[in-house]
Amino acid sequence: MKKIVFGATAAAVVAAGTFGAVSANASAPAAAVRADAGNGNLQQSTHLTIEAATKAAQATLDAAEKENQRVSVAVVDRNGNTLVTLRGDGAGPQSYESAEKKAFTAVSWNAPTSVLAGRLAQAPNLKDIPGTLFLAGGAPVTAKGAPIAGIGVAGAPSGDLDEKFAQAGVASLGR
Repeated sequence: MKKIVFGATAAAVVAAGTFGAVSANASAPAAAVRADAGNGNLQQSTHLTIEAATKAAQATLDAAEKENQRVSVAVVDRNGNTLVTLRGDGAGPQSYESAEKKAFTAVSWNAPTSVLAGRLAQAPNLKDIPGTLFLAGGAPVTAKGAPIAGIGVAGAPSGDLDEKFAQAGVASLGR
């Protein structure tokens, strides 16, 4: 029994190390998600580095501050896990959670949340999906057309401004 448990534990450690190495080194991908040609059971995917996520979040916050807006910014990965959040000076208490939900919504559907908000007329129960927020202010980050992250902004007087600032964060990743 001990040998089986130890073997399974060792395999899990090796697999975790391999996955971590693939994720950490995916800065210049050939595709956002691709199968491993050597092993049909494995798949590689592209992720933002923490450095890139922080750069995008700061660019987003800087764009808002230039227009004297007090916002919160969230950057999430492809799976909706929060990578970075920045709460600007004077941002409202609700803005932090709203920014995360907008980022999650944008990456989940690979579309700006302003576009998704328009879809509620045809499918009003979309808003019932846990963790989502169908208000303007979220923008997907893509690699070769596939979503790899989302940036969400909340706190400006309008969703259009929130989304403008989120797009500034996306644009900073191309520089």
